[in-house]
Amino acid sequence: MIDIFTYSFMIRALLAGVAIGIVAPLIGTFLVAKRYALIADSLAHVSLAGVAIGVVLGLNPLLGALVVTIAAAFVIEKLREGRRVTAEVALAMFLSSGLAVAVVLIGLVHRVNVDLLSYLFGSITTVTTSDLWIILSLAVVILATIGVLYKQLAYTAFDEEQARAGGLRTKLLNQVLILLAAVTVVVSLRIVGGLLIGALTVLPVAAASQVAKSFRQTVVYAVGCGLAAVLIGLFTSYYLNLAAGGAIVLSALLLFVIAFVTSRIPTQR
Repeated sequence: MIDIFTYSFMIRALLAGVAIGIVAPLIGTFLVAKRYALIADSLAHVSLAGVAIGVVLGLNPLLGALVVTIAAAFVIEKLREGRRVTAEVALAMFLSSGLAVAVVLIGLVHRVNVDLLSYLFGSITTVTTSDLWIILSLAVVILATIGVLYKQLAYTAFDEEQARAGGLRTKLLNQVLILLAAVTVVVSLRIVGGLLIGALTVLPVAAASQVAKSFRQTVVYAVGCGLAAVLIGLFTSYYLNLAAGGAIVLSALLLFVIAFVTSRIPTQR
């Protein structure tokens, strides 16, 4: 079993996976509390358009995805705040159009870059050293921001009106949260893939909520489930030759099922 650590690409994948296993459920906890869980899926599809732009222009696809996803995140939040369209409509618009833009851009240059598929479904073999540094750097930024603003973000997520009445700058906090969600999506592209990142953001939170008794516990359990899902998925994909992204998401689903069943077993007194 130790032979997995003899390959540099697996070491890079494991390091990136640990970062993703922490930040995706962490951000997901706040998004679920705000009933905004689908934002991850929408931004993931938009990020694929950014990847396509990077491929077409010969830039680092992750950087292209980062710029486009952050811009889309702020537009979605602006639409939600303006109440000209509902949050569900805004998310649906970007979810469908993001992938459409990616397909059209790749089609215009009359080539399908195989590397683009790794951003769709995830690929442990394509995580480069530069990708790893980008992922780890962004993960540190996300963790530091959550560490500083944890109480304010939690308060705003649960009761935005009360938080505003209490003097918190809820508009700014919402923008920070959606910015962190955008960065988290980009961080996760290489391992999980744009079509599956939404599941890794939500499933560990859903599993944690079955057994947690407080928001803080939900955060801790969700991160634990996310890490477990990533590690189980990566090891499974390596030894059984499975797609890494799919294996990770199925591992998260299995953890949810276990938590769901366990929480319904009556405890003996």
